[in-house]
Amino acid sequence: MPLRLYYCDHYEIALPPGHKFPMRKYRMLRELLAADAAFELREAPMADYESIALVHDQSYVSAFLSGDIAPAVIRRIGFPWSVSLVRRTLASVGGTISAAEHALQEGFSGGLAGGTHHAFRSEGAGFCVFNDVAVAIASLRVRGLIRRACVVDLDVHQGDGTAKLFEDDPWVLTISVHGKNNFPFRKQFSKLDIDLPDGAEDAEYLAAIPSVLERAVAFEPDILFYQSGVDGLASDKLGRLALTEQGLMRRDRMVLAACLDHGIPCAITLGGGYSDPVEPTVEAHANTFRAAAECYSKYTSALKNILNA
Repeated sequence: MPLRLYYCDHYEIALPPGHKFPMRKYRMLRELLAADAAFELREAPMADYESIALVHDQSYVSAFLSGDIAPAVIRRIGFPWSVSLVRRTLASVGGTISAAEHALQEGFSGGLAGGTHHAFRSEGAGFCVFNDVAVAIASLRVRGLIRRACVVDLDVHQGDGTAKLFEDDPWVLTISVHGKNNFPFRKQFSKLDIDLPDGAEDAEYLAAIPSVLERAVAFEPDILFYQSGVDGLASDKLGRLALTEQGLMRRDRMVLAACLDHGIPCAITLGGGYSDPVEPTVEAHANTFRAAAECYSKYTSALKNILNA
């Protein structure tokens, strides 16, 4: 059975010439995975106002949706406001909610967007409008589908918005492994933060992952959200680390194998990646989902064996 992934790249955002956000990577990634029978691609539904307002200030949500948002706020987000941006944002959040719901049923799922971890309760930043993972957690909890959630954020930029939103919540474990000197320059406090120096290579990076997974597994979450940004690649314009494609593949396999081995449902979000040219970023993102498809295949095989025993 193929791994279900949700996409929203059909909502195009017009960006000014020279803008550093690689919007085309989303379509490139979907087209690459669509040719692989290991994946089932579905259009992401749009999240509703009520779900987003579980996490974000209602005045901020309303202002963004209507376009009546302060110029300073939209500048911090980094995208010009448009109806297309609203649609893509809602679909990105909706895709993460849907992936989380499916992961609870089937073990693994993901979205070809999301991981917008710089969004706080009343404002966005760093190409993030709403915090999709936080909204998904709140949506699942309010419906009684989960109690405990873990966020493993391995994007090169700290998940500051996620950390702040769950700072005082004992039922959500936030973990972030990130560049010490990279954006955001004012860090928040995750439950576990691991800072890496500029230029860190595979060995140093991968040495941090076992302690992350030990902490995550010990928390016994009902679901794990994996923010799988690939902006730690040496080729990344915004990353400041020196990771290889092979190093990121090992990272992905470690995280996903831990979920498989301990029976933890896993919802994967895309996160950042800014290589120029963009092809190394797209390939690294694709590798994450290929690793997830392998784990999902093992999960479904094990489940069949149990049912047929």
